[in-house]
Amino acid sequence: MDTARIVALYGSPRRRGNTATLLRQAVAGARDAGAQVDEIVLRDLKMSACLEIYSCKQDGECLIRDDFQRVRDQVLACDGLMLASPIFYYAVSAHTKILMDRFHSLWVKKHWVTADGVPPPAVRRKGLFISAGATRGRRLFDGTLLSVRYFFDTLDMDLWKALLYRGLEHEGEVDAHPDYLNETYRAGRELAEALRAAAAASGASR
Repeated sequence: MDTARIVALYGSPRRRGNTATLLRQAVAGARDAGAQVDEIVLRDLKMSACLEIYSCKQDGECLIRDDFQRVRDQVLACDGLMLASPIFYYAVSAHTKILMDRFHSLWVKKHWVTADGVPPPAVRRKGLFISAGATRGRRLFDGTLLSVRYFFDTLDMDLWKALLYRGLEHEGEVDAHPDYLNETYRAGRELAEALRAAAAASGASR
């Protein structure tokens, strides 16, 4: 793999919110390291919430046809994922949660439909999670991190790094924290480099 392919998912309902600003820094870092990054703003998509029809038990395909299928295909084809969401009531945003719930069709496909026929991948992919919350509570991110870990696991992906920032609520507040912006930029670079190194190691072991 000469170029790492990364998908960046913007989960904030605000186009210029704090997590969106932080994710743009990570995207810039990854691109500066040579990665190809596809950016997806979840608020711009037409995507229904999961209706729990369980049609996916037949073949792993969701019966609801909307923008989810396009995003799913991009996520499954990438080498690494960047996901950013603010904290809403100690959880991810509604836009992010809708996407996560729709990916349950993939979980069903892996564990119910083709459980005996598809071997696990030789190399698990890597995911970066970026989040910001208004309060400074010690357990502010606990529930969200658990959900994100299980979501990434459904994608055959490990939570490579989580960047979590407290005390950010109003749009633009993150601009007063250049250290946060620098940290997310570095994380984007490092993710691209880690994906390239993992691909090289996998190729050398074959």
